[in-house]
Formats: sequence, structure tokens, C-alpha cells
Amino acid sequence: MSKKLLMVVTNTSQFKDGKPTGLWLEEAAIPYKVFIKNGIEVDIASVSGGSVPIDPNSTQNDETKEYHDVLEKLQQTYGIKDIVFENYDGIFLPGGHGTVFDFPNNPDLENMLAYYKEKNKVIGSVCHGPSAFIGAKLPSGDYLVNDVKLTSFTDSEEQSMGLEKDVPFLLQTELEKQGARFVKGSDFDSHTVVDRNFVTGQNPNSSEEVAEKIVNVLKK
Repeated sequence: MSKKLLMVVTNTSQFKDGKPTGLWLEEAAIPYKVFIKNGIEVDIASVSGGSVPIDPNSTQNDETKEYHDVLEKLQQTYGIKDIVFENYDGIFLPGGHGTVFDFPNNPDLENMLAYYKEKNKVIGSVCHGPSAFIGAKLPSGDYLVNDVKLTSFTDSEEQSMGLEKDVPFLLQTELEKQGARFVKGSDFDSHTVVDRNFVTGQNPNSSEEVAEKIVNVLKK
């Protein structure tokens, strides 16, 4: 029986000052193609449902043509409240700066993530997607990421983009505060970390590698 993966993306289209943001397209599109190529079914949901905003900086080249099939699926998504998340073998959380506003401290995401962790299902994420881990706790009261080896977009990468003042928190710092064993790679190079069923990638350039490692975990 084929495996099923739930991909959850942001619905936030702007920073607080009105600058556009959203989903970083390749972080969803490249993994989607890797999963499908490997026979994994993928459903895409978003925090509140409907159309998903795409960060315009992620479509500067030919991305809209290259990923037109994924863009179509992003035009109309289910909200996470409408998803029977127990039907999936795991979750994948792409990034984009929109996620730092609607992923953290989200009770629906927290329920999903706690369930997937307790059932030893895959929890995969890339770049700012691990914002979903912020504030998420298990029924025991422990933080979801406590003692988990992982990575995400790093504080130094945020600072090198000049966006450290635009985000409500620095993701690496917050994950470390919640007990994560953060593993940093070189800025903007592909870097992934696998810790049991947690599979995380550092930045957009890690999108393909993180997806391939998720496939490996799903096929075990």
C-alpha cells in the first residue's frame, strides 16, 4: 500500500510592515515532485485553507513555469481543521517567511505534530517550516523538539538577508530554547539532519535532499 504524506503550508502573505512574503515555492514544489516520483501520495493543506500566497522572491526565474502543476494545487487547499491527519504516514512543512507568523503556537499543528511523534510517523520540514515546532508540546508537557537533533534556517542566514528585525523571533534561537539539539551547516548550502523520524533541512537549497531523506524514512 502506498504511503501518504500531508504537506502543510502557510497562508500569511505579508510581513508586519506590509512587505510581501508567503510560501517559498521550491521548498514545496521540489519535495512534492520527489515524493510523487517515489510513489508517495501527497495532499496539500494550509493553515486556514484557500489560496496560498507565494513569496515573489521565490519566482524570479522560471519557477512558475517549472512548477506550474504544484502552483495549481496551491490555488485551492484544505484548511488543516478539515484534514483527518491520522490518515497520513507523516507530515512535511515547507517554509517561506509566512510560516513564522501562522505556524508557531498553533493548536491544530500542535495536535498533529504530537500525534505523529507519538506514533513514530515522519515529521519533515525545511527552512522556516520548523516554525511549526515553536511552542508545540506533547501531552506529557515536554516540548516537541526537546532533545531532538534538527536544523532550520539559521540565525546567521536570517542576519545575512537583513531580515532579523522583520521576523518575530530567530528560529534557531527559539528551537534551542525549547531543547532542540541544533546542528548548523554552512550558510545557504544544502544541509539536512535525520534523527529517527524527524527529518529537517536548513534552507531552500536543502529542499531536494530533505525530500529524498524523508522518502528513505517512509520506505523503512
